[in-house]
Amino acid sequence: MRGVNAPSRRVTPRPPPTPPTTVLGRLAVPAGTLAAVVGAFAYVGTVDPNEPGHYPVCPLLRLTGLYCPGCGGLRSAHAFVHGDLAAALHDNALAVAGYLGFAVLWTVWVVRAVRGRPARVEPAPALLWTLGAFVLVFTVVRNLPFGGWLHP
Repeated sequence: MRGVNAPSRRVTPRPPPTPPTTVLGRLAVPAGTLAAVVGAFAYVGTVDPNEPGHYPVCPLLRLTGLYCPGCGGLRSAHAFVHGDLAAALHDNALAVAGYLGFAVLWTVWVVRAVRGRPARVEPAPALLWTLGAFVLVFTVVRNLPFGGWLHP
């Protein structure tokens, strides 16, 4: 118990970490992220998801027979790596849009890092709701009889 004359302890907040000052230092995290993504695509490009036994089956598809928004994503990535854009779009068009979206956001990140600016991307709530609604509509349509062209 503190006495009457006991000094009060004040917690001083730490200053935020300073970002690296060199261009190479600022590019380290985007480069590491790109290396991880390239490594994942290289693995999926090498180990064919079209052959059974290499990857786990989607639990939603196995339990319900319904396609989730990610079903066919590995096959799409495999086709994308091999330059077959038509097959990639057929396997999962949403995933291909995600690959392209990642490329755009990564490029913005690198440009901002080179310029010494923070890598903040703050999408408006309306954009996030729109993207969520699009994913939901994609998922519902691909599971309806007339959406068979979206099946992986």
